[in-house]
Amino acid sequence: MDDKNNEIETEEVLDDAKAPVTDEETAAESTDGDEESQLEKDFLKLKDDYIRLYAEMDNMKKRAHAETEKTIKFAVSSFAKELLVVADNLERAIAAMSDNQESCAELLKGVELTQSELTKVFEKFGIKRFNHIGQKFDPNFERVVQEIDDKKAESGTILSELQAGYTIHDRILREAMVIVAK
Repeated sequence: MDDKNNEIETEEVLDDAKAPVTDEETAAESTDGDEESQLEKDFLKLKDDYIRLYAEMDNMKKRAHAETEKTIKFAVSSFAKELLVVADNLERAIAAMSDNQESCAELLKGVELTQSELTKVFEKFGIKRFNHIGQKFDPNFERVVQEIDDKKAESGTILSELQAGYTIHDRILREAMVIVAK
């Protein structure tokens, strides 16, 4: 009996396998395919979103780093502007003492050393003096204080400088005050 029961069960399974596929079964299989297709689309969209967000975050990091470097680089600007007055006064002292070198020789030497040290500190922090005497006036670097008739110089040529101009890391810190030829 057991053998006969096994044969019936086997025949029923084979009959089920040979039976035509119903619409419900086809719909279930296609739904599985649609679900897989939808999952794959969702995965690709999420992957694309991830890549874009990662790139955006990387760009934000780079911009923040550049902004921080720029802030550090130019943070000393207001302090440097105040020190320019000291540099100007040292130049004036040297110019005044140059006329009386014999009586002020030691004082002149001390002031020149102080000016030299100040110049080294300026250079260390990217502060440079520019001198455009003899060149054409450039409104980006100089401010005209006076115009003088000069037959030897071409019009717009800088003849002298009343106050020195300075840059900090290639940015104008202070314009030079100049006298130009008419």
